[in-house]
Amino acid sequence: MIKLENTEVHGIARAIYSARNAMNSWDKSDSDFVTDTLGENDLRLARNLVKAGSDHSKFMRMINVTVDITAPMYWWKEMDTYKVGTVRNSCSTMHKVHAKEFELDDFSHDHLPENNTVLGYIVSVLNIYRKNYLETQDKAWWWQIIQILPSSYNQRATLQLNYAVLRNIYHSRKNHKLDCWHEFCHWIESLPYSELITA
Repeated sequence: MIKLENTEVHGIARAIYSARNAMNSWDKSDSDFVTDTLGENDLRLARNLVKAGSDHSKFMRMINVTVDITAPMYWWKEMDTYKVGTVRNSCSTMHKVHAKEFELDDFSHDHLPENNTVLGYIVSVLNIYRKNYLETQDKAWWWQIIQILPSSYNQRATLQLNYAVLRNIYHSRKNHKLDCWHEFCHWIESLPYSELITA
């Protein structure tokens, strides 16, 4: 399970305009900075630079993408592979894991059988530890929560990336065995001028 919300993309027109610095060809730029829309000349240049490779398409690093993602911790561990050019501000398990009672839907369980009782049991145990911690403030109970918290626990974070990082992710993960990566790649395909990433 992965949820992607509140996507914002900024700097597309400015980024390709900066790519014209190498040849002093700013007069050929036909993009709209107000709407962040590429004109035909600039889109053609962007496509050609992407085809030429990452050294030539460094303008992609200047296209900023911010998105709120809720995903299981096992997905976040894999996402950490792409730390170059990314920033992540996540909800804190250290400070807020006990803030509300645990529910089954706080965990990704879409591939577990409906009658699976193991996760339900873990959720009930976590709630016992949570209750004990809230009543006693004894950190030993908090440690019990942190150390048995399954990696299927869904954590929300705001992630900032750029088109160059997204290109790397897309081509590395589009055929991954985790469904979350397939959904993430479909989200990438929905971004403006995604062909610059997916080509």
